[in-house]
Amino acid sequence: MNAALTQPASNRFLHAAALMLASTLCFGAMALTIKVAARWLSPFEIAFFRNAFGLLILLPILHAGGASMRTRQLPRYLLRSAIGVGSMLSGYWAIAHLPLAQAISLSYSTPLFVTIMAVIWLGERVRARRWSAVLVGFIGVLVIVRPGTSGFSTGSLVALLAAVLSAVVAIQIKQLSRIDAPDTIVFYTYLFWVPMSLGAALLVWRWPPTQAWIWLIATGIFGTVAQLLWTRALRMGDVSALQPISFMQLPMVTLAGWLWFDEHIDHWTFLGAAVVFAATFYIAHREAQLVRAQATCAPVEAAKPGE
Repeated sequence: MNAALTQPASNRFLHAAALMLASTLCFGAMALTIKVAARWLSPFEIAFFRNAFGLLILLPILHAGGASMRTRQLPRYLLRSAIGVGSMLSGYWAIAHLPLAQAISLSYSTPLFVTIMAVIWLGERVRARRWSAVLVGFIGVLVIVRPGTSGFSTGSLVALLAAVLSAVVAIQIKQLSRIDAPDTIVFYTYLFWVPMSLGAALLVWRWPPTQAWIWLIATGIFGTVAQLLWTRALRMGDVSALQPISFMQLPMVTLAGWLWFDEHIDHWTFLGAAVVFAATFYIAHREAQLVRAQATCAPVEAAKPGE
């Protein structure tokens, strides 16, 4: 990976884009394996097995990379992991009970909530243009959810809860990463996720039938590999440039939902998803501009009145 970081800029971006595309496909594949496994098991059990198999895959990778496991932030990891499990359980429930395209579309609203929480929690300054993007994004969310109409489903609120909790986790990761390395954060996250998700799974436990095991193992593999690829892609390229690639997950799961699960998605979901994605892409783009401006000590365009 260090050698990759020394590549020419054009080659480095292509490498980062390939990693992001592979990560996106793995996340999409994980959603499909969750949907299939939900034929036999509760989403709570699926989350436990995803974490257990994910940890088994992760340990040798971290060991080979020589990652340090020392930390002074165990209480923060406990809180971050508890909220993360809540987000995971909500998200898995949404995937199991909603059309795949709708569940994935609503997950794209996480950056909207991150922007709001960064102001409240971290004291970050967000000016008019990014607030406008947040507002537009929430309009897209309303288009997908359509409260007060026949197309409204209470399950969509569970998907939004997953996005809100995921945003809280993102803020906590920003705080943890000020002291600990990314691999340390991943290790302790999984270490606490396994027993926490087991507690939820025991409430609805039934032993998986033989045909479910392949999908449970696949969920752990795809989820862990997707996270590792995602973090490495973001190390090599700007999030604003790589963000559009992640949108490839939506047509992938939409097509799979139609072919495998006979799901039919209306045009409102696609319209709302496009609006949400455009808003989150703009937020990522502006944040990348701010980071570059601060790093170069250039006159900060973002500080103009009306930003």
